[in-house]
Amino acid sequence: MIKKIIFLIIAISSVSCHQVVEPVFQIDSVDIPSGHSLVTCISQKRSPEYFVLLESGLGDDHSVWQQGTLPEQLLNSCDVIMYDRGGYGKSGIDNNPRNIDRLRQELEIVVNKYSEGRKVILIGHSLGGLIIRDYAIRNPGLTAGILFIDPSHESYNQPSPSVENSIYESFFHAFGANFGGTREAKELIEGLEYISNQGNLPDVPVVVLTSMKQDAGNNESDLVNNKSRQDWYNAHEELKMGLSDFTHIQTLNSGHYIMKEEANLVLSGFNLLFSKLP
Repeated sequence: MIKKIIFLIIAISSVSCHQVVEPVFQIDSVDIPSGHSLVTCISQKRSPEYFVLLESGLGDDHSVWQQGTLPEQLLNSCDVIMYDRGGYGKSGIDNNPRNIDRLRQELEIVVNKYSEGRKVILIGHSLGGLIIRDYAIRNPGLTAGILFIDPSHESYNQPSPSVENSIYESFFHAFGANFGGTREAKELIEGLEYISNQGNLPDVPVVVLTSMKQDAGNNESDLVNNKSRQDWYNAHEELKMGLSDFTHIQTLNSGHYIMKEEANLVLSGFNLLFSKLP
């Protein structure tokens, strides 16, 4: 049951960060002032105006994006940055709470290192959607556009303290106290409350992909949250408040990990988003 709870609340999947990085990407690192470093995978500079940053969900390091060819396909349009948040893969971690505010601050440091005057196109999956959402709200002038992939949302994701504790304990027993997912799981309720008070997204092009598939993971998620797939869709609809360019795409063909099951849909969503940029 605990394993199901982990998947259902934000569809978590723990993957290894020891996959071989494709030659088109280079390993680099970003130093965080509190004393640890984050491992990054960066492409060669090709695009002068924009670059893409991929933000993973809870329990996932950057290798979740490399289980298909999506990063390489995105390179046809822009440079691509992937990275491991604190406590994932070989990235270090400090003693600060791993809440959305802290994760956004570290994302800002990553973006600032590689931007060099370019705007960022943010792509975020699940919990990563909360992080890039906070980034965009606080950095509207640096954000070119946003692609959300089945993002967590406070109108749907409402874990009870017991559910949050179950997720935390599962990560703790599987990966230890300083695994990124363990530390982030401890802050789920606070993170969802925090993001609900941050206001609307900046008025940039936004595309949202929503899984409406009736599979085991989504059904369990609906059950524990006492919600439905329509509630999930409606929560994502709330992201359009204040936006003049919002596209919402639903799919019945893939579950929470749309980028694994329907990489072409993600690529189409990105291409649509990119076509709207000035």
